[in-house]
Amino acid sequence: MTTEWRRRSGRIGVLTGAGISTDSGIPDFRGPRGVWTKDPIAELLSTFDAYLADPLLRQRSWLARRDNPAWRAEPNAAHTALADLELAGRAVTIITQNIDRLHQRAGSPPHRVIEIHGNMFEVVCVECDFETSMAATLERVAAGEADPPCPECGGVLKAATIMFGQQLDSRTITKAVSTAETSDIFLAVGSSLQVEPAASMCALAVDNGADLVIVNAEPTPYDGLATEIIRDPIGTALPRLVAEILAD
Repeated sequence: MTTEWRRRSGRIGVLTGAGISTDSGIPDFRGPRGVWTKDPIAELLSTFDAYLADPLLRQRSWLARRDNPAWRAEPNAAHTALADLELAGRAVTIITQNIDRLHQRAGSPPHRVIEIHGNMFEVVCVECDFETSMAATLERVAAGEADPPCPECGGVLKAATIMFGQQLDSRTITKAVSTAETSDIFLAVGSSLQVEPAASMCALAVDNGADLVIVNAEPTPYDGLATEIIRDPIGTALPRLVAEILAD
């Protein structure tokens, strides 16, 4: 096993996917027991064109947001380990595909967490600049508005997440690319590395001299670029890796 990368100083970039939050009770999407694996139709809830076109799908989406286990979830040992790495003085930037904000709740500074797919706690209108909280919108759903329209323009409301077919925020992508290009160590944790452009951050990091370490239960398309691949459970593997990095 290659261990030299643990002794590298410099910046640490981290890409996290749904697998880092499964120990917090939030299921992943493409794993053997993933949300979309068990119910392929559920993927339509995250497809922008389908969401805009189908009021019944939007109604189902609001109920899914209401029932999202992230409302009750707490950060787990893997989230805490990354926060501890930052607290120990290492320069850590997290690029997360997750929308649950568990990194911030674990103690990672918000300005060091790049939410490449947005977050579930805010709501935006697709037609105008209206923004509000998810909690406030779900109160409207509970009061009987199955598909609450924008109170300012009457347009369609959605979570402040990036859906399939929706353009990513250019400023967020620029920050993520810069993180990948300037990392000395790049950890990819709990991601299938099948969704672009997030997954391509691994190649960017390697092309710019970083050691890529993949921590994921299943094989990924980027395994061939990795300095080390770890298949152990994330909740134990990541705290161990952080302890080894700090020990060196």
